Amino acid sequence: MAGITSADVARESGVSRTTVSYVLTGRDGVNISAETRRRVRETAIRLGYAPSAAARALRTGRSDLVLCLLPDWPVGPVIETLLDELADGLSGRGLSVLVHHGRGSRPLTDLWRAVTPRAVIGFAPFAEDDLLAMRQAGIQVLGTLGEEHQPQPDLPSRSQLEIGALQVRRLAERQGARIGYAWPPDPRLEVFARDRLLGVQRACSELGLPDPHVLPVALDVPAAVTAVRAWREQGVTAVAAYNDDVALAVLAGLRAEGLDCPGDCAVVGVDDVPAARLAAPPLTTVSQSIEVQARYLAALVLADLDGSEEKPGHPGHGLHLVERESA
Repeated sequence: MAGITSADVARESGVSRTTVSYVLTGRDGVNISAETRRRVRETAIRLGYAPSAAARALRTGRSDLVLCLLPDWPVGPVIETLLDELADGLSGRGLSVLVHHGRGSRPLTDLWRAVTPRAVIGFAPFAEDDLLAMRQAGIQVLGTLGEEHQPQPDLPSRSQLEIGALQVRRLAERQGARIGYAWPPDPRLEVFARDRLLGVQRACSELGLPDPHVLPVALDVPAAVTAVRAWREQGVTAVAAYNDDVALAVLAGLRAEGLDCPGDCAVVGVDDVPAARLAAPPLTTVSQSIEVQARYLAALVLADLDGSEEKPGHPGHGLHLVERESA
């Protein structure tokens, strides 16, 4: 039945609309008998009525949404895992995650005013005027590290630098290692690739290794073969790849050239995607422990909603090397 309202539920149940609202929103501290609560819920189910999220937001000034703002990034296994874990962590409190991809020129103000979220989680720095407006509206604002915004976004990310360093430290165990860096094909990933490459370069310098030989590697065999041949000409014996997808392309290029991994060339990826375990050979990679980061973000949101003065401590970046046969 279409157009069912709380008035219909109230009339069928023989109670007031206020009572219906109290029962269906789970409000505590109201003296309503168990029988009345049961009758209202059963009537709502029979009529197919669900409370309007928009109406609830108007009454309370807040919705049950946590708004996640993603820049124009490609969404792969890492982001999917983070969002899935975050949604799981918040669902127990009746909160839902709404994801907005930052494509186009729509002002952020239009978005958060339309949905009136409980909290906003930004995966990139907020503009100062947006941050101020959301805080004045009573919205909890978080960055991906828990801080309200990153005040110096042009500085390299410590976690991304460490990813590159972990790759090099593993590859440098190879006698006389000459390292190549496999750059990703998607220009939207440049902000991460730049910092990871800087970590690789710094680690090479610290270990007395030559600068890495950087080549773009598209996700197809011919492009990977071209890169592998160029690296062979430069004497490269170990490749740090931007992520596991790029590393898998490098492995395909090595196989197509009849080269052995890790015998002729070792390879280390990033992210520990499921396919990394199934690669030939299984791929050594750097895990970012995304599940831990997602649980931390969920804990921050819930601590604020509870009015807790003691916030959960940051768990660290959780980076660690997953050793397999490719390195």
